[in-house]
Amino acid sequence: MTPAMRALSLLVRREHSRPELLRKLEARGVDSEEAVAAVEQMHAAGWQDDARFAASLARSRATGGYGPLRIEAELGSHRLTDRQIATAFESLAADGEADWPQRARDLLERRYDVGAFAADPALRRKAVEFLLRRGFDGDTAYGAVRALQAG
Repeated sequence: MTPAMRALSLLVRREHSRPELLRKLEARGVDSEEAVAAVEQMHAAGWQDDARFAASLARSRATGGYGPLRIEAELGSHRLTDRQIATAFESLAADGEADWPQRARDLLERRYDVGAFAADPALRRKAVEFLLRRGFDGDTAYGAVRALQAG
């Protein structure tokens, strides 16, 4: 298979960022210069687009129960620009998928017995720590627990 065919076979499965696609091609034995040329060819043909990748990854992670801090960090690890990251979050907001307080509450309702929140401070602390690890900010995490505690 040519480097371009390998790149296309990766992109057919799912979106990839440029650095990720380059890394995967090189890991499959493609020469560095050929990998760069293949990625450029995929980009020129519209098969690879970092903005589309960012929106897809952000949507996938948000649906998977991750918060905005974690999603932003992961997008940054793909060496995307601040503008591409902001556009991904704007895309989430436009689709009505960026209600982070509601997402945090829904996540807690699926994971914990929220009826026990009022009587168990250790459970509330555990729930806040869970949300923080998932990438929600402190205000959102504490607010979600308080909202569910109040009933």
